[in-house]
Amino acid sequence: MNARAKRMFLLVAALTTAGAFTSGQLALAGGDSKKNEIGFTDEFFLEDCDFSSTGSNRFFILEPDYRLVFGGEGDRGEDVELIITVLDETKVVDGIKTRVVEERESVDGELVEVSRNYFAICKQTNSAFYFGEDVDIYEGGQIVSHEGAWLAGQEGAEAGLAMPGIVLLGSKYQQEIAPGIAMDRARIVSMDEEVDTAAGEFEDVLKIAETTPLEPGVVEYKYYAAEVGLIQDGDLKLEEYGFI
Repeated sequence: MNARAKRMFLLVAALTTAGAFTSGQLALAGGDSKKNEIGFTDEFFLEDCDFSSTGSNRFFILEPDYRLVFGGEGDRGEDVELIITVLDETKVVDGIKTRVVEERESVDGELVEVSRNYFAICKQTNSAFYFGEDVDIYEGGQIVSHEGAWLAGQEGAEAGLAMPGIVLLGSKYQQEIAPGIAMDRARIVSMDEEVDTAAGEFEDVLKIAETTPLEPGVVEYKYYAAEVGLIQDGDLKLEEYGFI
């Protein structure tokens, strides 16, 4: 086994081993540390990847003009809409050509946030990696903040794992590695959920629990269907999907 293949093997082994830890066995570190919790993989051997700005794996589609539309109610009963579109645009982040994925969120018909997220797929593992985002927060039609923005290669930030090419029950990994700004992490908790949405009924759905040391005690759940991608984000459910 050559050095590159060995490192890729070790990455899969690390994801598997991470899944063997229970919450009671985890040791918390400081909130400003990149390694913020033992058991969550944050070393991905990206130097061994040949990256592509287009492609897909079973639960993640990175092809231009692919779109997901979500709807639901907010915490106060507001009408929330989220539109995620893979754009026909790329951006070089930390030396990697990434694909731009735009998210537009509206509340009661008013735009509240637009983010441009940057992803690329490792050809060796078919895993999708997250290289950061530019964020515009709106109030009354005006941009008031860029809170949450980060880019790999800047201020200690590194790319995180958005969706592994090989999905392993119980695996845990860092999605964002931007100390003090964005530190989301994921744990795969189920692979056989059933989810009913306006866009259809889905079986064998992947359920992922997302947490961050920046908001201790908060857990959010996302659900993914094979060959579709994200179908439920918290209380928001898929209403439309496909190429536009």
